[in-house]
Amino acid sequence: MKKMEDRFAGLKPSELNDEEKQSVMILAMKVLAVKHRAGRALSSPEETRNFLRLRLADYRNEVFGSLFLDNRHRIIAVRELFQGTIDGASIHPRVVVQQAMEVNAAAMVFFHNHPSGVAEPSHADEAITRRLKDALALVDVRVLDHFVVSGGESVSFAERGLL
Repeated sequence: MKKMEDRFAGLKPSELNDEEKQSVMILAMKVLAVKHRAGRALSSPEETRNFLRLRLADYRNEVFGSLFLDNRHRIIAVRELFQGTIDGASIHPRVVVQQAMEVNAAAMVFFHNHPSGVAEPSHADEAITRRLKDALALVDVRVLDHFVVSGGESVSFAERGLL
């Protein structure tokens, strides 16, 4: 089988105009969205991190959401559950549990953005993650990770040992 050449290998962001940069971002989002559509298994934390960074990159307010997964970690749904202000969002464990039950999720990956550009999790982020994990454990739904995303970086709770 003939190997295809990478038409984008030599492309540099500095060579693109604003419209081309926007087109590349849209194309990247489409490629990552296909890998994160219902029925697909999460293949790597890095792909999920990239998907979430692109998805949340332009948000000016904080948004909290979840990837709802089945028992084989295939995606059931991706939902943004709560919208907030520039520096916070109110998260309600009852709503998260209801949403998980509605789609019959076996596991979840949480995500939220920090519009400030700093992805470092706050103490409040850690506390709500513990509350959500405890609430979901009562109905046998596992929390696999929580990504905090900013434009240039992201932090995984699982990688930091915070779960």
